[in-house]
Amino acid sequence: MSGHSKWSTIKRAKGAADAKRGALFTKLARNISLAVKEGGGGDPDMNFRLRIAIDQAKSNNMPQDSITRAIRRATGEGGEGMEDLAEVTYEGYGPSGGAILVKALTTNRNRTASEVRSAFNKGGGNLGEAGCVAWNFDSRGLITLEIADEAVAEGLIMTAIDAEAEDVNFEDGILEVYTAPENLLSVKTALEGEGAQPSSADVSMVPKTVVPLEDRAAEQTLRLLDSLEELADVQKAYTNADFPAEVLERYGSAA
Repeated sequence: MSGHSKWSTIKRAKGAADAKRGALFTKLARNISLAVKEGGGGDPDMNFRLRIAIDQAKSNNMPQDSITRAIRRATGEGGEGMEDLAEVTYEGYGPSGGAILVKALTTNRNRTASEVRSAFNKGGGNLGEAGCVAWNFDSRGLITLEIADEAVAEGLIMTAIDAEAEDVNFEDGILEVYTAPENLLSVKTALEGEGAQPSSADVSMVPKTVVPLEDRAAEQTLRLLDSLEELADVQKAYTNADFPAEVLERYGSAA
């Protein structure tokens, strides 16, 4: 299981999204806007990236009116002003050298760069040059499901493979299904057809290799990832860190 997937599962368990729902909705609305801009318009039936963004918004209980408003604003319909968003990537290293890739949507590159650099510095990491870690990540569809029954997981694995998933991994009750980005929706639909409820489904930056971390560095890296994703302009932070199970358990149970 990738470091980011483990960390994201812990974040859901801690309820971090609910604690900052307003900020979350802003990020989801920006994600919808970018999907409209880069995916080919405001029709989710014709724009798979928008369909994914809408599904993410709904899974986080974003009101339908807010979703519709985000689409209208992105297309400039109904007199809604279009937000001039730029997608920016930052690359760096966490404590003990784990790679971190940060995806941001911003209206002010200087502000975002300053905030990201500050988070890296305070978290014991280093912001690097463009290209320093991006080579170690591939853009892939990633569906995660929390499955307690191994037999159920085995059935879903076969369903995913039949639907042209590229790879699967089942560990510690978490099933990860990897796809080509363009096949994410079809594989997700096949799994849902078997009654599965994915915890997440997104085009993700998946590390080619992982770096195991000792306890102290793992805890520092988890805090750094959280601080990055708490920034208003940051959509996602990805890592190739491999966290010890006991550290994740402590981190997840912390108040």
